[in-house]
Amino acid sequence: MVGYNPGAQGAGPSPKEAASAGSAAGMVTRALISPFDVLKIRFQLQIEPVSSRCPGGKYWGVFQASRRIVSEEGFSAFWKGHIPAQLLSIGYGAVQFTSFEFLTKVVHETTPYDSQTSGVHFVCGGLAACSATVVCQPLDTLRTRFAAQGEPKVYSNLRQAVAMMCSTEGASTFYRGLSPTLLAVFPYAGLQFFFYNFFKRLLDPPPTAADSGGNLRSLLCGGGAGIISKTITYPLDLFKKRLQVGGFEEARVQFGQVGSLEGLVFMQGVFFTF
Repeated sequence: MVGYNPGAQGAGPSPKEAASAGSAAGMVTRALISPFDVLKIRFQLQIEPVSSRCPGGKYWGVFQASRRIVSEEGFSAFWKGHIPAQLLSIGYGAVQFTSFEFLTKVVHETTPYDSQTSGVHFVCGGLAACSATVVCQPLDTLRTRFAAQGEPKVYSNLRQAVAMMCSTEGASTFYRGLSPTLLAVFPYAGLQFFFYNFFKRLLDPPPTAADSGGNLRSLLCGGGAGIISKTITYPLDLFKKRLQVGGFEEARVQFGQVGSLEGLVFMQGVFFTF
């Protein structure tokens, strides 16, 4: 995530190395967080309040939702849609890291700006994420639908899901929710790269000190950057998820109220879905 660094000793990572690093990181991360991602999607798609104080919906808390998913669908339900999710993580990480490395190098070589400044990381990180989003949006839509469906399944495998969506909704359905995704992903990724760069500079040891905590420091910087950026842009991620399941209402009936959303409108400073 450091981007092009002209001051680094030795040659920087090649595009192939950047793509491999991004893909591997995305693959491992996705496998570890998949249960939390499934819970997040279920909560995002529930129209009723997700609260123990108003338990009118199917899910009203993390532990209650986890127990209910296991009892109704089995433990493997936490990895529903794992194949498209892994393809998404691998492809997204490859495109994003390669684009970020390329863009920061172009900025450094063609402009007076230093490629290691936080401002450059914000802009280049946002543009890199936008390019990865456009390439990988179909996989994101598939992942959302697999994680959203209960039992019995509407889609039993990836091939059937692609064929059914193309025949009943058209190829454009794979890009449902692209507008809020792009609106969210630029500031999300930009802020993520920005804060990672900021925290890394803040926590870097003095030049004369021995550096023995590099991996832990990177974990703390990446985690902090991710929490801040995701919190700021989370509402747009919710809009995206609800748009992605448009036309998929029959698989959501057992989960409670079902809404039908067709687009995103900005009105009077507030985002509304309709």
